[in-house]
Amino acid sequence: MMNKDEKILSEKQRWQQTTYAKVVGRFPERRETFSTQSGITLEPLLTPAEVPVDYLHDLGFPGEYPYTRGVQPTMYRGRFWTMRQYAGYASAAASNARYRYLLEQGQTGLSVAFDLPTQLGYDADDEMAIGEVGKVGVSISSIDDMRILFRDIPLDKVSTSMTINAPAAVLWAMYIAVAEEQGVPAAKLRGTIQNDILKEYVARGTYIFPPRPSMRLITDTFRFGAAHVPKWNPISISGYHIREAGSTAAQEIAFTLADGIAYVQAAIDAGLDVDQFAPRLSFFFNAHNNFLEEIAKFRAARRMWARLMRERFGAQNPKSWRMRFHTQTAGSSLTAQQPMNNIVRVTLQALAAVLGGTQSLHTNSMDEALWLPTEESVRVALRTQQIIAYESGVADVVDPLAGSYVIEHLTNELERQANDYIRTIDELGGATAAVEQGYMQAEIADAAYRTQQAVERGEQVIVGVNKFQIAAQEVKLAQLKVDPAIEAQQRQRLAELRDNRDGTAAAEMLSRIETAARTPDAPMMPLFIAAVKAHCTLGEICGVLRQVWGEYQPQVIL
Repeated sequence: MMNKDEKILSEKQRWQQTTYAKVVGRFPERRETFSTQSGITLEPLLTPAEVPVDYLHDLGFPGEYPYTRGVQPTMYRGRFWTMRQYAGYASAAASNARYRYLLEQGQTGLSVAFDLPTQLGYDADDEMAIGEVGKVGVSISSIDDMRILFRDIPLDKVSTSMTINAPAAVLWAMYIAVAEEQGVPAAKLRGTIQNDILKEYVARGTYIFPPRPSMRLITDTFRFGAAHVPKWNPISISGYHIREAGSTAAQEIAFTLADGIAYVQAAIDAGLDVDQFAPRLSFFFNAHNNFLEEIAKFRAARRMWARLMRERFGAQNPKSWRMRFHTQTAGSSLTAQQPMNNIVRVTLQALAAVLGGTQSLHTNSMDEALWLPTEESVRVALRTQQIIAYESGVADVVDPLAGSYVIEHLTNELERQANDYIRTIDELGGATAAVEQGYMQAEIADAAYRTQQAVERGEQVIVGVNKFQIAAQEVKLAQLKVDPAIEAQQRQRLAELRDNRDGTAAAEMLSRIETAARTPDAPMMPLFIAAVKAHCTLGEICGVLRQVWGEYQPQVIL
């Protein structure tokens, strides 16, 4: 007598040999095997007999451990995800105008893009900044710039995310100081600093200091945030850039969580109780093109983090087990060819993020493969989120695809692959050691190479690029151009700041920062806040730290 699973498998075999085989014999499938980018083989269909799921152990209920089905019991039935468009360009005044425009259009959170000199800790008048001021984000060199950036925006009413890493603590100090000027205490501030330096070494490249002192800065922000800015996320552990560099979905999960493990362990080693800081940890993921795999990726990551925090680190507070994450659609998937196609790509990616349970979402603009997005293209990107939220119906049910055999299979397989990577990283000594040895960098490079080969062979289709091309046509979209005069204006503003400030007080603060940097475990955040209030610039503060700690020199990966 066959049991239930045996009967299902027997019936599946009969179906494959008869109904299925007859059609395949007449109309062969497009290729012999189908698989995701992470190498997970996709059968034509799966049955409950092949996808063992212990519901209470593996899925549970939304808002409860292991959070596979979502971190909130009601998810979007209560309120939608935060619609947070990433924006920043040219001067603080120009970006401020864009922020106020987006808030008027229904955006519910701000997300700041900084220019390259700011990300690398240089002032706008540094010779290293020549030609780059305001080009890929807003130029912020001092508290004066930060004050203008948030002019007429009440900081107790908005949630602000800042994509800043190596100098994150200094930019956060400026934000806190500006909020105080508005009469908003730090305890009322809501938002996130990305502050994830390990992924900079792995995938993005805007690092300054070596890993060990950089980890010290991050731990210091954990401590300060827990004590003084309890509603703020002091880090956004970022898989987004790992994926943009070419990783698979499984690698994105694994390397992001491995970095998270390193940050948690560093904070514990520094004397912090895990439940003191873990509830404010946040994550940042990519939403890429493989729709089903991406949905499963978010669910697997959430379940893995819950188990890591409870079982590996012994966290007792359920809020410490919850993975809260922001998602951005995949910039690397956008094409300069036929840019209107990017609206469709972004829609599918955003829908995957919503079905995967994101807490916050940025949708890329159709023209980002060409130039900085215009107001019109940003509005279309924001409207994409709003249509999904208000018109599609997918936000009316919590975790609507749970129980799908293929979704649960992909969730399980991604978790298995990611855990294999994490075990390897543990054997290498953890994420910091793995970065120093070039392990993650090499794995991502290999994955990116395989993908590019598949594209060039035509095995992976990119519509408009290697298939369905059209004759080269002039792009008729409007273009946003940054006025090159911005750089001269920023230089002039810095000269005036230095002329008008109390030079003695500024020099004293820089000296105190140098002393603290040479003193293991000395608190840094209070000094940064005092320094920016004394009109010390970003470049001056980072320059002192460069002198003490040096600069990171990457290992060459061949």
